[in-house]
Amino acid sequence: MHLFAAAIVGFIAAFLALGGAWLVALGGSWYYLVAGLACGVVAVLLALRHRWARPLFAIVVLGTLAWALYEVEVDWWPLATRGGVPVLVALWLLTPWSGLAERDWSLGRGALAGAIVISIIVAVFSMLRDPHDVDGRLPNEQAAADATAEVPPGEWPAYGRTLAGQRYSPLNQIDTENVDELEVAWTYRTGDLRRPDDVPETTYQVTPIKIGDLLYLCTPHNLAIALDAATGEERWRFDPQIPQNRDRQHQTCRGVSYYADPAPPNGPCGARIYLPTSDARLIALDALTGAICAAFGNNGTVDLWANMPNQKAGYYYSTSPPVIARGLLIIGGAVNDNYAMDSPSGVIRAYDVETGDLVWNWDSGNPERTRPLQPGETYTANSPNSWSVFSADEALGLVYIPLGNRTPDQLGMGRSQAVETFSSSIVALDIMTGEVRWVRQTVHHDLWDMDVPAQPVLLDLTTQQGSVPALVGPTKQGDIYVLDRRTGEPIIPVSEVPAPTGAIEGDFTAPTQPVSGLTFMPEPLKETDMWGMTLFDQLACRIKFRSLRYEGRYTPPSLQGTIVYPGNFGVFNWGSVAVDPVRQVMFGMPTYIAFTSQLIPSSEVGPDQKVNTGEAGLNLNIGGPYAVIMQPFTSPLGLPCQQPPWAHVAGVDLGGGKIVWKHKNGTIRDAGPIPLPPFKLGVPGIGGPIMTAGGVAFLAATIDNYIRAYDVTTGAQIWQARLPAGGQATPMTYEAGGRQFVVQVAGGHGSIGTKAGDYVIAYALPRQ
Repeated sequence: MHLFAAAIVGFIAAFLALGGAWLVALGGSWYYLVAGLACGVVAVLLALRHRWARPLFAIVVLGTLAWALYEVEVDWWPLATRGGVPVLVALWLLTPWSGLAERDWSLGRGALAGAIVISIIVAVFSMLRDPHDVDGRLPNEQAAADATAEVPPGEWPAYGRTLAGQRYSPLNQIDTENVDELEVAWTYRTGDLRRPDDVPETTYQVTPIKIGDLLYLCTPHNLAIALDAATGEERWRFDPQIPQNRDRQHQTCRGVSYYADPAPPNGPCGARIYLPTSDARLIALDALTGAICAAFGNNGTVDLWANMPNQKAGYYYSTSPPVIARGLLIIGGAVNDNYAMDSPSGVIRAYDVETGDLVWNWDSGNPERTRPLQPGETYTANSPNSWSVFSADEALGLVYIPLGNRTPDQLGMGRSQAVETFSSSIVALDIMTGEVRWVRQTVHHDLWDMDVPAQPVLLDLTTQQGSVPALVGPTKQGDIYVLDRRTGEPIIPVSEVPAPTGAIEGDFTAPTQPVSGLTFMPEPLKETDMWGMTLFDQLACRIKFRSLRYEGRYTPPSLQGTIVYPGNFGVFNWGSVAVDPVRQVMFGMPTYIAFTSQLIPSSEVGPDQKVNTGEAGLNLNIGGPYAVIMQPFTSPLGLPCQQPPWAHVAGVDLGGGKIVWKHKNGTIRDAGPIPLPPFKLGVPGIGGPIMTAGGVAFLAATIDNYIRAYDVTTGAQIWQARLPAGGQATPMTYEAGGRQFVVQVAGGHGSIGTKAGDYVIAYALPRQ
């Protein structure tokens, strides 16, 4: 047995010493090399059954503890994964199975036992505190009136409930005192399940809308469905017969839009549902029957390929519901990131909501011309696009567009002045003409895929200067822009800070980048932030960290490989944030996952390499000088290389411009192929929250399959329910038959690997 023990410790010694030497050569920590050499001596002593084997390993255990405390202080998860292997080996060396001589409680056994006891005491103490937790209380008083009160309280008629995109409901039947009594009221299954030939990025992200006694939703393959809001029974469904296409980067539908004629909608198509599709159509349906509204467009359909350059099936489509304001239906579209330089246009178009006639088009590559193009003319190829959800202020006559970048994201050569002005920005357009009223750029010369991903949120914000029409714009890099929505000028200051330099030959970087005074921007990564379940994968992450280029946020892409942190997954993504306009507070889910980006000369991409299978992986940028590999920065075990927590829920006092509380959110239960212990590490998610006048926020989104409720004032989790599949969609709430319902879609997310499904689940309080 002693030879087996010697072999095990010898293996540990070899791994730590060799890997540690590599890390030291890269300028990293000496611990692994020193620990590896010490373990090598212990292995020899074990083979000789020498009495100094145990005391020397006790020194290794205590040295590891001292090093861990020096690096991460009293923080359980980083401590546990640093000390776990040494403590387990030490426990084994105390047993008869180690093969060492048993001489009662000799000095060696006592020293080893003492080291274990000290380690356990520190571990228990670290479990009792959370250095990442921020406690606080959001203001509970009414600071302003609800400017969206014209929408009936029990309705949810648009993606973000109103054109303001607040994701806030004035319903209060469910509150912080009774939310733990919620139960499943009904469950509906759409029947639209993941198909064998689907693209990897097939996801169910829909937020239903509710008008009258019906819910309306779409599915990943663009079926439109109407349900009875009280019972979940299907009223109608429409199948647009979307052809499968492996060139499509995304297969999803985030929602549909609703419009009713100003006169009572009694006749056919007096009320309509508008369905965007992944083969670039916009279809109008009768809201009561699901029949096609033939008077809209060409027999009920507008072709979004019209006047589009570089027409290739699968390379352009709309994943988000259009916004409807002042009788116009305004829609953008998604393009395949980094697939090809010859990309379709990112044009924004406005159609007459009743006839489908094109009223204006705004092309960020040619921003001055907004009148409709003539047959045979085309929009600017590869101009910045908007794939997310818009907001609108009909009183001001402005629609607010979150814009992305042109493709490829990581190569900035050859961009026009218009692209440099509008990419990765929030743009306000005149609703009636499409003319630019203002632009606020959030990243200059974006080389990191930092699209503005989230629907801007509108509210009237009480400031020291009085009530100001405000816009809250969450970004992937963690900044929350709080702007005067009339002018785009900051309410909370925005400063310019120096940014890393050193772009590849032929490109450049912006010397400074904007940072909002309200930000969830993380601290720059350090080697001590590297993490793993064991010393071994942690060492691999440290070597990887030291081998990649990283000088903080906005480190340029490189041939060497660059760490992008925050990653293009975003601190915030399309789920946006929820804002209570009465209390003037914000609820969000900041997520922190680093990515890596490596440029590959196009000539070096082999014919057999797997390419263009989604946003992550090798994307070709056909026609450009470099392909790019984008992927999460993970360990050999597939876990994030940076230490947890990886996500929080957070509360912001918008009036004060302060983050008031922040708590870890989500567990690792569903992070592996088998159920894991539900340790609350704070796990990534994608999706959005909602808030209610009952003081409750609801959020699913995380990679564990739960929907949760939180006390908005403190952020405390006060309820959760298990979902049958991944809940990567934003919930909604409404009233039907005197009951308040909360609805969550659970269908999974292809790229983050949550369980697929086709569920629509409604929760309500028990009937009285």
